[in-house]
Amino acid sequence: MSILAEFRLDRPNFLLDIAVEMPGKGVTAIFGKSGSGKTTLLRAIAGLEKEVKGRLSVSGKLWQDEKVFLPVHKRPIGYVFQEASLFPHLDVRKNLEFGYRRRGGRISPEQASEMLGIEPLLSRSTEGLSGGERQRVAIARALLAGPELLLMDEPMASLDRDSKREILPWLEKMKRELEIPVLYVSHSPDEAAALADHLVLIEQGKVQASGPVSELMTRLDLPLAHGEDAESVIMAAIESHDIENHLTTVSFPGGRLHLPYHEIVPGKMVRIRILAKDVSLALDPAQRSSILNILPAKVEEIADDGPGGAMVRLSAGDAKLLSRITRKSVHSLSLAPGMKVHAQIKGIALLK
Repeated sequence: MSILAEFRLDRPNFLLDIAVEMPGKGVTAIFGKSGSGKTTLLRAIAGLEKEVKGRLSVSGKLWQDEKVFLPVHKRPIGYVFQEASLFPHLDVRKNLEFGYRRRGGRISPEQASEMLGIEPLLSRSTEGLSGGERQRVAIARALLAGPELLLMDEPMASLDRDSKREILPWLEKMKRELEIPVLYVSHSPDEAAALADHLVLIEQGKVQASGPVSELMTRLDLPLAHGEDAESVIMAAIESHDIENHLTTVSFPGGRLHLPYHEIVPGKMVRIRILAKDVSLALDPAQRSSILNILPAKVEEIADDGPGGAMVRLSAGDAKLLSRITRKSVHSLSLAPGMKVHAQIKGIALLK
């Protein structure tokens, strides 16, 4: 089952003209610059844009077409906004109970509290919560309404770096434990890399591309694959731990990688991020090197990347990697599509 959205909304100085199919499970990140139409698309799916024309079906159920328009209160959605809209006169527990009483969701307030780690906050006033705590309460309240689709509109946009680090593990836990699809609006590549399974890129009210996050983040014809922050995302399995050297080994069809120790049970699938600027290329394997992670790879494509720079798209097994090097290095190594190289990886982040 999937989410099929075809919308057209014509406003002065802005046209939303979208036709996209999104997975009916997991997290889909709706990604684009400010003003590209991300929030307008989310509002149209929620039924908040009554002027929008088109068709919407969610998991085989028709919500909107030329004859049908399911009003907002009849669409089984949860909506989390940029700013947590909590009732200031109610404590956390009563905020949650309000969401539960509206529809009587699939999970109880106790389950939602445990899932998002807010049990210690239940008796507290919402006015004394940090930004990250407020957003976790808002997400829990949205889940208690029993949604068949969860809409999240840049829920971390107003949070500082520490608050974002605080909330990300709870969002990942929610993703693992819930089966409902999540549409997550963001303009942060890091959030998309950490949470999303699928990515929809929007530019000027139109879908630029749609597909698995690992594929779209490394496509050289798309903006995500360029610049200092370009990165690759790889799914790998925890293979073993080296306690003495404080290392964890993960494996995927392209090889093995060593990263700083993480206390995770072997066999568990994890998500790792590799920045393009941390990947250098060599034609011959290094004999004596401090770099632990060197993978055999094949050059797929090369594109210019800023003054004097180049971005190289590589395949390592079924995974895609990016390497940001100089154009001079491309010429001196005579790099070309189809060539076999060795990718030397200086840094890896585990996203879980």
